Amino acid sequence: MFELSASTSAMRPSTLTADAPSMADSLPSINFGFDDLRDRMARFTERFDTFVAKGRKQVLEERNRFRINVAELQDDQRLKTREIENLANRSASHAQTIDKEAAETAEMHAAIASITQQRDARAQHRDSTRSEIAAIRKQIAQRVSAQQHYAKAIDEQAHLNVPELDFWQTYLCLRIEGTGTVDRLRFVFTHVDEKDWEKEVCFDLDTEKKDYRVASVKPKVDAEQIGRCVERLNDSRDLGPFLKRMRELLTAALN
Repeated sequence: MFELSASTSAMRPSTLTADAPSMADSLPSINFGFDDLRDRMARFTERFDTFVAKGRKQVLEERNRFRINVAELQDDQRLKTREIENLANRSASHAQTIDKEAAETAEMHAAIASITQQRDARAQHRDSTRSEIAAIRKQIAQRVSAQQHYAKAIDEQAHLNVPELDFWQTYLCLRIEGTGTVDRLRFVFTHVDEKDWEKEVCFDLDTEKKDYRVASVKPKVDAEQIGRCVERLNDSRDLGPFLKRMRELLTAALN
């Protein structure tokens, strides 16, 4: 820092003479370098100010970039949040649609099962009805065949009964009348009372069913005796002996 203009030996005291220089003149000339220091400080200050200005500018730029990045991140976050909400709504709607479709599918399966059950029941009922119809048709065919056979037998017997009936009507003094009821005939006998040849006795024969029966008699005859006569008639289908026996019963009851 300090520059000495003379050597240290010059600082030693010298002999005081009249011609010798003064002490002030003999002091060393010191150069402190204030100007250089001032220049260096000025340059340092300038560089420091430049550094500070650059640092401040850089901080401001980085702060602005940070704020921009934060704003962009916030915008992105809002967009992502909105997208998440939309996806959540879509997911909820999709889940509701799936539940609805599942419920509709279950209802369809239940309806199909019910219809299938009804179809099977109807098919079973149809098969049962067909079996019943077939059995009824078979019974009808058997009855028709039996009726045809019976009608044929009756027709054959009728050809034989006409002359026989004429004989019995004459022999037994018999008259056949209607009663006003379908399948019922009245057989009237005369000449049963010696005192009154015109006096009549009669009985009604019901032929509605295969087995005949006596519906009424006049006069009253024992029911057991009539039952035996009708039973023999149904077994033999021979009307002549039956009429003869009924005339005897009615004549006996009259007397």
